[in-house]
Amino acid sequence: QVRFVESGGGLVQPGGSLRLSCVASGFTLDYKNIGWFRQAPGKEREGVSCISHTTSNTYYADSVKGRFTISKDNGKNTVFLQMNNLTPEDTALYYCATVAFCGPLMRPNAARGQGTQVTVSS
Repeated sequence: QVRFVESGGGLVQPGGSLRLSCVASGFTLDYKNIGWFRQAPGKEREGVSCISHTTSNTYYADSVKGRFTISKDNGKNTVFLQMNNLTPEDTALYYCATVAFCGPLMRPNAARGQGTQVTVSS
């Protein structure tokens, strides 16, 4: 059974940093592309970042490019999202999921975790 457990969110001031973790189970990262998504109240879901199973391909939405970095540890079956220089516009529920491909049109597959809340506020 595919499962994800996200953690690392919290309340941070503008300009601050957070590192999100996504622990996957039921499959190995070696064979799946993993995307990070966020959902803010009243806004559409946004595909923030993605890392391909080969790790040679990463994707970042324009809104986070240069500030967020995605990485993974296959041995721990975990994907990370390092978020720097956070702004209030980054406030959202963040979650990870497998995706068919990395890119601006990526969509999360059915299985996803509960997500982790990121709130950027002074």
